[in-house]
Amino acid sequence: MNSSRCSRSSSWWVAGWLFAAGWALSFPLVSGLPSHRLWGWCAGAGYLAAACATVLRRPRAALGSALLGAVAVPLLYLVLTGQGQSEVAVIERSGRLLLESGSPYVDGPERVADYDPYLPGMALLGLPRAVLGTDGWVPRLLGDARIWCAAALFGGMWGGRRLLGGYGAGTRGSGIRGAAPALVASPVVALPLAVSGVDLPLAGLCCLALAAAAAGRPVLAGAVLAGVCALKWTAWPAVPVAVVLLAAVHGRRAAVRCGVPAVAGTAVLVLPAVLLQPHELVRQVFAFPTGRAGVPTPASSPLPGRLIAELLPYGWWLTVGLLALGGAAVGLSLLRRPPRTVVAAADRLAAGLTVAFLLAPAGRFGYLALPVLLVLWARWADGARSPAVSRVVARGAVGQAGRKAVARTAEPQSAKLPPSSRPTWNRPPATPTTIEGATVGSAPEAQYPSASPSTGTNVTVVAVMPPTCSLTVRGVPWRRTVRGLLRSGEP
Repeated sequence: MNSSRCSRSSSWWVAGWLFAAGWALSFPLVSGLPSHRLWGWCAGAGYLAAACATVLRRPRAALGSALLGAVAVPLLYLVLTGQGQSEVAVIERSGRLLLESGSPYVDGPERVADYDPYLPGMALLGLPRAVLGTDGWVPRLLGDARIWCAAALFGGMWGGRRLLGGYGAGTRGSGIRGAAPALVASPVVALPLAVSGVDLPLAGLCCLALAAAAAGRPVLAGAVLAGVCALKWTAWPAVPVAVVLLAAVHGRRAAVRCGVPAVAGTAVLVLPAVLLQPHELVRQVFAFPTGRAGVPTPASSPLPGRLIAELLPYGWWLTVGLLALGGAAVGLSLLRRPPRTVVAAADRLAAGLTVAFLLAPAGRFGYLALPVLLVLWARWADGARSPAVSRVVARGAVGQAGRKAVARTAEPQSAKLPPSSRPTWNRPPATPTTIEGATVGSAPEAQYPSASPSTGTNVTVVAVMPPTCSLTVRGVPWRRTVRGLLRSGEP
């Protein structure tokens, strides 16, 4: 049974590596950018080597080959030789202008390369180049904006997973340890990481913000959202998603504590450029990416929004209307069915971004890497959490009328247990048993008299359950997170 399962898993991995190799090897044939063609040759060889290593049942060698061919070799070569997409030069120039004039934008841009379609926060990733220069291979490596974009991506993904408790000792985490390096080696991450890297910080910081919101850290979530919203305005939909997630799980007060620093922090980071160059900020950040500037945007992939804008009368305004309808639909879904887990929140944000990228009057296929990363990261981070148990004690009114003390998984909601029902703590019972699927014992005993269904005598229920649980106390549903109980110090 295990051998057949392993064989099927290996077959899927081989098919995945071969598909990635075909995707990468298409770039030398269809792309006109030298950096894309170089990445295609290197990544194609790495993916083919990974497929061969998988056939030989060498999974570590397969991941190493893919990472070497798709990430390490092309990234180091392009960085040390100064090659890459124009976005890299734009970010590094904006960092230099930020140091010299306090604003990252060129006055009166005439060419495409003169435009900076990013908010002022992106210039911070170009500061290392302005400080270190290009003399020597170490400054060329450490000053490249792609290195710091990658650091923001990996730091955000790792930090978000830590906030969700993903490095416990549970068995669920060990089954997907190869997911992270495989995701990095995939074309979704490897291509932008090697040639541009501009959208990677958005993905990493959005992951960190959603994880902080799901973990009940509203101030941290708001600070991270302020940072990501100061990079590109396409990250702004992350704010309502995180706020709704906090409101649904941790209450309105937590949502306010997240939303206020997110909005205020973004305003503080953007305000200097607004005061110094308001016209250039509007023209380069908003008009140029949407095709309304004097210079056409290079983001010209044949997506539905661009086709509508170019082929239909009043097509640009039609795409704007479709974008508004799509945003309203996603917003209505947040109100009708608010996300309560990091996976649901990431899916909702990914859906909104996908609609925006598809219907925008100008865009690229590469923009879709952001929602794909959100969906994959959420499942990797949430699925790797260890099933650590928390101890909770409750009295249940168990009788023939059907009222029983039960433990079942539920969405966390805040509730107060009546003071008269709070337990007193004693030593744990000596022999653990099981009642209604919950482990009894291994926790402080609470004196809760209740009627036994068989004898009518009083019993004490002491249960060990997952961190999110629901109890029925005297026939009244009581939903509460154990983490909240422990923080508040209430039984």
